Amino acid sequence: MTLNVTVDLVLLTIRRSALQVLLIRRGIPPHQGEWALPGGFVRDHEDLDDAARRELREETGLDPHAGHLEQLATYGTPGRDPRGRVVTIAYLALLPDLPAPVAGSDAAGADWRSPDEISSLAFDHDRILADGLERARAKLEYTPLATAFCPPEFTVAELREVYETVWRTRLDPRNFHRKVTSAEGFIEPTGDTAIRDRGRPAQLYRRGPAKLLHPPLLRGGAQAR
Repeated sequence: MTLNVTVDLVLLTIRRSALQVLLIRRGIPPHQGEWALPGGFVRDHEDLDDAARRELREETGLDPHAGHLEQLATYGTPGRDPRGRVVTIAYLALLPDLPAPVAGSDAAGADWRSPDEISSLAFDHDRILADGLERARAKLEYTPLATAFCPPEFTVAELREVYETVWRTRLDPRNFHRKVTSAEGFIEPTGDTAIRDRGRPAQLYRRGPAKLLHPPLLRGGAQAR
């Protein structure tokens, strides 16, 4: 039995104040014409992480180091791919606002879609997407990865919008500001301000050195408004 290995990407970004995932319309069998997560076969002598970075670069045209990329899980249920025994290693990528995608050579199209609008994906990509969304929502509780959706410098209000968008809830602005500014090493002021939508200057921040949030910003403990 020949075992083939692929990588698939759950690539999330926030565009027009909405959480969106990158999908491609398959241009070749199997599942030709259906929507799927971007990905492909791992090349000979290619490391898994390198394959994921290559796919990310090919699908977005961006430096894979511009955001966050981590291994999500491995999926190997027999029959998941009609081409044979195929195991896929899924990756979760979180990046700032991205431009319109360009379909690769073997894709008939590419588009950003809201997860709430997706009814069915090829292969077992519905499961992979669901796992990726839950991983992203959970990691925002105890890591500073929400900043991966932000530009290098951002306001607390813009960071709060990330949490509200990913968690699908509304948060109390004052309570949120207190929590994120008191979490050691989460964000740090740049010393600059910027004029935002309402025409009032807002302090700018950058991501701090923390790897974990202490205390964590729990979904259940976040006070909704």
